[in-house]
Amino acid sequence: MQPFQHITIADVAEQKDDLVIADIRDAGSFQSAHMEGAINLNNDNLAAFMEATPKSAPVVVVCYHGVSSQQAAQFLVGQGYEKVYSMDGGFEGWRLGQPVVSD
Repeated sequence: MQPFQHITIADVAEQKDDLVIADIRDAGSFQSAHMEGAINLNNDNLAAFMEATPKSAPVVVVCYHGVSSQQAAQFLVGQGYEKVYSMDGGFEGWRLGQPVVSD
């Protein structure tokens, strides 16, 4: 089993149209601000996410600072996802220089 990989904010910004962004922050924080196109992934919608997301799709897991996302990324690898990344710096790093949207 391949481990997850780390990915930089710059690489995510460059490739974001080709990535599935799974934001694991709490729903309130996600609604307040998130990356465009991101999915707020949690225990309640994990099964639906896994049904809808091909195992070959590159998935980037995003949390607040890039720490919790590592465990979630490793979990997805264990579920058979082939290309899983944890975004270094997390959403807080992203929002310093990249656009965000809110619901």
